[in-house]
Amino acid sequence: MRQKRGWLWFVMMLSLVLVACGQQATPTTAPAAQPSPTKAAAASPTAATSAATATTGQAASPTAAATAQGTAQAGGQTLQGLIQSLRSATPKSTSQAPQDPLGVVKIASGQPIVLAYALTLSGPDSAQGIDQKRGVEIAVDDIGGQLLGHSIQLVGEDDGCSPDGGQSAGSKLAANPQIVAIVGTSCSSAARVAAPIIDRAGMVMVSPYNTAPDLTDPAKHVAGYLRTAWNDKVQGKLAAEFAWNVLKVKTAATVHDGTLYPQQLASVFAQEFQKLGGQVVDQEAINPDDTDMRPMLTRIASHKPELIYAPVYAKAGGFIARQLKEVSGLENTKLMGADALFTTDFVQSAGDAVVGVYVSGPDLSSFGSAYQQFVQKYQQKYGEKPIGGFHGQAYDAAMMIFNAIAKVAVQGSDGTLYIPRKALRDALYATKNFPGLTGNLTCDQNGDCADPHIAVRQFTSTNTSNWPDSATKKVYPS
Repeated sequence: MRQKRGWLWFVMMLSLVLVACGQQATPTTAPAAQPSPTKAAAASPTAATSAATATTGQAASPTAAATAQGTAQAGGQTLQGLIQSLRSATPKSTSQAPQDPLGVVKIASGQPIVLAYALTLSGPDSAQGIDQKRGVEIAVDDIGGQLLGHSIQLVGEDDGCSPDGGQSAGSKLAANPQIVAIVGTSCSSAARVAAPIIDRAGMVMVSPYNTAPDLTDPAKHVAGYLRTAWNDKVQGKLAAEFAWNVLKVKTAATVHDGTLYPQQLASVFAQEFQKLGGQVVDQEAINPDDTDMRPMLTRIASHKPELIYAPVYAKAGGFIARQLKEVSGLENTKLMGADALFTTDFVQSAGDAVVGVYVSGPDLSSFGSAYQQFVQKYQQKYGEKPIGGFHGQAYDAAMMIFNAIAKVAVQGSDGTLYIPRKALRDALYATKNFPGLTGNLTCDQNGDCADPHIAVRQFTSTNTSNWPDSATKKVYPS
């Protein structure tokens, strides 16, 4: 009997062992691993919460390379370190396609990751848009033209620097489901129309040049919009401080062209100038296509301002600069513009009258050694130095997008790459201490990501062969 009981016990134990071995050998569909927040996301409670919500249902955690990036950024990762990590990044594998409330971009093995741009590529302000497009192209070059084993394909539209252009560009790009993200627009007025279209399509755009406060105003901001350009609340304040503290002017007049960027920047300048004790004696408006500025300038002359602050675009700025000296009473009045005039287009438009004009724009001298390497690449690729002022912000916009893709993309067993759209947005909003070409970028909940480094320069020549130093000199801050 004891022998029989022992035999039965031996048979039972052997069965348990065989069942256990069988369970290990039988393939199962394992639950998808849930992503853990990166340090960047964790640093921003709002972003971290939304990121965790957005990635629910994803079949993978961030890549090891991406996790390492987050750690290194918080600890002071360099731009070169970021580039190397993107070059070597590999997607986390997944056993099932991820789910995302805004949809998932599916990229088959061998197919490219499509990055789009919507920039000003024609007309009197095209130098800025072309310059920004080149910044994006150099960013693609820097990561070897590919990401996560897929080539990068650039497609784009001209935003026309207008609401109509923004409508057209936004509609065309939103209709292409393979577009992962968009760098653009150039002009704020185009973004005001394009951003809601892009947002409704579930896509995300990062502008390198929009500065109008309206676009990141919490009451009007749409979730699919971020920017690496600064908010004009910063630029307008700096311009007012320069006028009051450096130029020592007590009276000023403002001019805008009725479009979003000039109108809001002129308003910010006026408010800040008055806070300092200055008097705004006249506030004029023109149409963007006006060519005869004399009636407007004559009205201003009757108020005898010491400074005209005209943050308009290159074409209108050129007419104002050339005709200002023709109007009696304005012979000694100073003229100041903003970043839209910090371009070779303005020099061509204004001619000799450009000399003496003040403009605010990116403080390129503050960008460090990485920027000098960028300029060398720019010259080698295009045969000239940068022709605008926001190529660095465009480069950073593209790099931010690449970094966010590396964090959220997962790859199926058949080689298909999946990029969840809301997870991508949330990864962009979670950007913190990003080692950009223009500084350390951190995005807030309204999409402002810039590290503003702004300077005032004065035009000294019409020679743009070595732009901007051959035509301008930095006068503020010293």
